[in-house]
Amino acid sequence: MQHIEGFKEMMSTPQTITIIAHHNPDADSLGSSLALASYLKKKNHQVQVISPSNYPVFLDWMTNSDDVIIYWSKTHNLCQRLIQQADVVFCIDFSSYNRSHDLQPFIKETSGKVAIIDHHLEPNIKADYQLWNVKAAATAELIYDFIVMMGDKHLIDVRMGEYLYAGLVTDTSSFKHPSTTKKSHLITAELMDLGVETNRIQRLIYDNNSESKLKFLGYALREKLTVLRDFRTAYFTISVEEQERFNHQPGDTEGLVNYALSITGILFAVIIIEKPDVVKLSFRSVGEFAANEFARKHFSGGGHQNAAGGVSSLSMEEVQEKFLGLLPAYKDQLMQQKIW
Repeated sequence: MQHIEGFKEMMSTPQTITIIAHHNPDADSLGSSLALASYLKKKNHQVQVISPSNYPVFLDWMTNSDDVIIYWSKTHNLCQRLIQQADVVFCIDFSSYNRSHDLQPFIKETSGKVAIIDHHLEPNIKADYQLWNVKAAATAELIYDFIVMMGDKHLIDVRMGEYLYAGLVTDTSSFKHPSTTKKSHLITAELMDLGVETNRIQRLIYDNNSESKLKFLGYALREKLTVLRDFRTAYFTISVEEQERFNHQPGDTEGLVNYALSITGILFAVIIIEKPDVVKLSFRSVGEFAANEFARKHFSGGGHQNAAGGVSSLSMEEVQEKFLGLLPAYKDQLMQQKIW
């Protein structure tokens, strides 16, 4: 971390701290935020976690009702006060203002110090302190590093370990992504030594589905999957009506794009999801094909090389047409790349 000694000195006395997860928080953002909050509370700081939007139901096991404040109209003033009046604001698993969604102006206007802990590309948040490493497999890995850096590794307990493992296992897709390193496994081993039951956490995350989610999955795979062998690409389109039909909940489409990527011979997968006011896209790739560059160049997005996201103000039909129109320019790159 930049200026670590100055940061340690500041944190040597109790501070009022607000921790912010990114919009549509995943297990890494939420788990990292809660692990950091648990650690800071042990150091006698006053801590509150805020999320710009609700988190998936399969992460309900992580929290109690008071652990996380979800931003919406009724909590607007509370969130504004907690961020603007904090001594320290932590931005966890994001370093771009737009990832904080409606909380963005509050972060810009805070009177406190801003600290970033993140592993995504191209940070643009003006931060006083940052622990930023794009080579880290997950932000959870950096939270672990941060606690060790502060000289408090002994304060990591089983509950914190569960949060950190959840971030690691999901952001690496169960340690399948190229970002997975020896360090990722060593940290996991240390968390297991603490008593973290990794099989239990995996079941809570991956085997915790509603009936409607499984019916939606079956429908999407049967009716909404398009495979373009000539471009080694597969994609889904999901409309608002289809989400409503299956009682869509936050997180129900998470992981769906990976089914497209799992098809033999496919190395680029996309899911196009219609929302009431915007169209969201998730990109996954294999090997050297840069999903983040594709997202950044064409859909105002970004992320990691093999996992990225984007948005568009066009209609879903127009987004689909645009996406399909872009593929011919990438055909040689897609067809010539080795998958294994």
